[in-house]
Amino acid sequence: MATALIILAAGQGTRMNSDLPKVLHPIGGAPMLGHAMQAGATLEPDQVIVVAGHGAEAVRAAALEFEESAEIVIQSEQLGTAHAVAQAAPCLAGYEGDALVLYGDTPFIQPDTLERMQAARGAHDIVVLGFEAADPGRYGRLVVQSNDLLRIVEFKVVLAPAALLFDLIAEVGNANAAGEYYLTDIVGLARARGLSATAVTCDEAETMGINSRAELARAEAAFQARKRVEALETGVTLVAPDTVQFAYDTWLGRDSLVEPYVVFGAGVTVETGAHIRAFSHLEGCHVARGAVVGPYARLRPGTELAEHARIGNFVEVKNALIGEGAKVNHLSYIGDARVGDESNIGAGTITCNYDGVSKHETVIGARVFVGSNTMLVAPVTLGDGAMTGSGSVITRDVAPDALSIARAPQVDMPGRARKLFDLLKARAGKRDKGAM
Repeated sequence: MATALIILAAGQGTRMNSDLPKVLHPIGGAPMLGHAMQAGATLEPDQVIVVAGHGAEAVRAAALEFEESAEIVIQSEQLGTAHAVAQAAPCLAGYEGDALVLYGDTPFIQPDTLERMQAARGAHDIVVLGFEAADPGRYGRLVVQSNDLLRIVEFKVVLAPAALLFDLIAEVGNANAAGEYYLTDIVGLARARGLSATAVTCDEAETMGINSRAELARAEAAFQARKRVEALETGVTLVAPDTVQFAYDTWLGRDSLVEPYVVFGAGVTVETGAHIRAFSHLEGCHVARGAVVGPYARLRPGTELAEHARIGNFVEVKNALIGEGAKVNHLSYIGDARVGDESNIGAGTITCNYDGVSKHETVIGARVFVGSNTMLVAPVTLGDGAMTGSGSVITRDVAPDALSIARAPQVDMPGRARKLFDLLKARAGKRDKGAM
């Protein structure tokens, strides 16, 4: 069924007490708006229209991150939900499909719920989403008789033919205490025309609206709980599930193992059998089968770990490919680099990738042994099988199978240490007497 998606995202959210538009507050590392757009995307809409108002440019940028063809329209005055939907009418002039209206501050609508709404549209002119409320007094009511929706006070999702939706909105008045045009009125107007309306029900948690920081915190907790359950059900081992934090798009393969206090930022893929050890932070990276990360490791965007690679404690990797079986086990920074298969990066190694203006690449071949505390000043290449001496500062390319040592020669001075200590103590004693 042809469908266009309209997402209402114009509200400021004064109860948030924030300069950030309400729909841009994040859950699982993605703005609420992004969650709503992802839910609607499962219906493969022909068009995506976002109705923005407060902070429109920021809302536009966020929307385009999730759907580059999204159209942004502006509700310059917040005159109610019907008025907001009406702003999308010019974008859908002549459109013969349905229009699905979602709210950008209601991020948990599930794809199967929207699919059930779409199925119900085959027998009804208008379909809305309802739920069985644990505390009915907090919400408006859907009045239903024999599956027909007679009237409505409040809802968060509506599906109807686009032309009919805008036709009904044109009849909505604002003779109410707030002087606003309410989208809920379209059901009564449709019934007056002899049209049919029905409600599809879902779990109450799906319709959670977010209007305050406290509600945002509860929504984050609900999101994390659901992601943990999903991970466990798909064969992931979470040693201490309540301590692991997921992003909206985290993907963990079957038989992967995640230890306590791991944080997944956006854009992380972890393949089958990988092991993420405690207190690690991952974002924008791919961890291949059998790789080990951590503990206390940080993988930043652009990191690619090949199969059975090992990243150890207090290691940071950014925009780097770590080859199959390669090891970076201790206290190192590898940025803007390629590390070949089976290479070993010694403790304290740094790729000096930034010259104060530009970033430069370090290329480390296969089976390279980099000695501890080596500084690799990019751009620089170490050929296959090369070795660097501990404490070296490597500024030129190293040929395959070559040993490179770049450090000042050691100089031993017999008895000099004792003389130096005696001198320092004597100076310290003079200072102490002068202070008395």
